[in-house]
Amino acid sequence: MIPVEFILLLLSPVFFIFIAFEWLHSEKRGKALYQWRDTAANFGLAALHQAGDFIALLVLLPLMLWLSQFALFSIEFSALNLFLLFIAQDFLYYWFHRCSHRVRWLWASHVAHHSSRLMNFSTAFRQSLTYPISGMWLFWLPLVLLGFEVQLVLAVVAINLAFQFFVHTQSGKHWGIFGWVLNTPSWHRVHHACNPQYIDRNYAGVLVIWDRLFGTFVPEEEACRYGITDDFQSNNPITITFYEWRKIALLWPQLKGWRNKHKLLFGPPEAFADLCVSDNKTQGKELEGCE
Repeated sequence: MIPVEFILLLLSPVFFIFIAFEWLHSEKRGKALYQWRDTAANFGLAALHQAGDFIALLVLLPLMLWLSQFALFSIEFSALNLFLLFIAQDFLYYWFHRCSHRVRWLWASHVAHHSSRLMNFSTAFRQSLTYPISGMWLFWLPLVLLGFEVQLVLAVVAINLAFQFFVHTQSGKHWGIFGWVLNTPSWHRVHHACNPQYIDRNYAGVLVIWDRLFGTFVPEEEACRYGITDDFQSNNPITITFYEWRKIALLWPQLKGWRNKHKLLFGPPEAFADLCVSDNKTQGKELEGCE
């Protein structure tokens, strides 16, 4: 089996070809889908993300291998079991993705992916260095404890993410009848949009059936506006990576009581939106007992 840390790197030439074609095609049509500073930031974030994942695997891989001895079953490799693993991992990805929008600790990493005001193939590269810190890997542990082989679990995770590259584009609709089952560019454009009716919708990785089943699916009906609801725009990979973490750090001393501090970390990202995030003194109301 190809080492899991290299799966996405080996697919990079395919990704670069799609990015180049989309950029050239958009330039010919006079559509400003790409801006070089934004694209450079995306590549920089991808490099940081890959480096962070490689280092994290040095710790997480031994941990997962150790946990595998406590697995409930010993699941042998077969086409059927691989299919079941794919379904189970995509289901867990849906919940990871949904939690990443509703739990601020996870959003602090995931916000980097949503921070661009553009939408193109290179946006898929806009990932966070801090996913290992926020705990993305925790969502894959149930698969290991069920009895799936660790390397195979991580390979399916990488393949799931590779598929998602192809839905980061303004080209393409909902792929006809395939759009009833699969995530598509249209469905994912909705997810990246900051239009009020589109926020926190369409969390699908590969299969959109989870959104349809759990009531988070919304079709693309009006033109999408991309980015986050904050007035934030930067092309500095470090600024993008630590944007939300910095907000948390600045809000932390302003909050009274552990209940509020817990809510800051694990409540929704919009909690305490009425507080001014400032390095100087706080503006806004006192938050003792604030809900």
